[in-house]
Amino acid sequence: MDLQSFIAGNEGAIRLSIFLGLFAILAISEWAKPRRKLTMAKGKRWTTNIAIVVLDSVLVRLLFPAAAVGVALWAQSSGYGLFNFFAVPFWLAVLLSFIALDFAVWLSHVLSHKVPLFWRFHRMHHSDRDIDVTTAIRFHPIEIVVSMIWKVAWVVALGAPAVAVILFEIVLNGCAMFNHSNTKLPLWLDRMLRLVLVTPDMHRVHHSAIGDETDSNYGFNLPWWDRLFGTYIDQPELGHDGMTIGLKEWQDERPAKLGWSLKVPFIEQK
Repeated sequence: MDLQSFIAGNEGAIRLSIFLGLFAILAISEWAKPRRKLTMAKGKRWTTNIAIVVLDSVLVRLLFPAAAVGVALWAQSSGYGLFNFFAVPFWLAVLLSFIALDFAVWLSHVLSHKVPLFWRFHRMHHSDRDIDVTTAIRFHPIEIVVSMIWKVAWVVALGAPAVAVILFEIVLNGCAMFNHSNTKLPLWLDRMLRLVLVTPDMHRVHHSAIGDETDSNYGFNLPWWDRLFGTYIDQPELGHDGMTIGLKEWQDERPAKLGWSLKVPFIEQK
């Protein structure tokens, strides 16, 4: 069995193990040294956000049993995609696939804000009134399905190696939890890290209730796309302690409720 086949066969176990390990580390770190004081009790928020990721995971496994890694192996065996058509060194195909997939996720995030229909579903993520490690897994099931279709289309078009796909998925999940976490980093470390990685302070700006700030810092892994396309904001206008997280229309207890969160795409936002 080659490496790619092994990865594809054990993709779920590999991702789950790394996810649980990173989740535990970040949950402890933001408890030990929080960046902001939370506005809501964790109990109901965490129950809702974890229930959402369980629903998302079950739905994705039902609709996409092979996941993106399986699709990558299928594209490779069928000769589909850019890197299966041209003779590209394996290491280069992995590197370019990772960068291209990161851009694809950045672009899909921008579209989820700019296209009104997509925004309706993405509002679930932004309605969370606090931002911590569980916010990273708070996405509407329909948005997750659409995102998976988008990602699979890019994997096939690129002919991305299965190794690149699983590596990207692991890094994406890990970085999303890291930059949504309420962990306090030394300011000097934040300044250095955000040159190559999206940090919690950088991404927190994106969760501001101020519209211009929400329309910024779309990256999850690499911070360069926002600088390149002019959507980068260094710091929130009111500071990280003074800023309001979430959507200004729903600064109450509703975003912590599972039923309301699932219905939010169908609620009018004034």
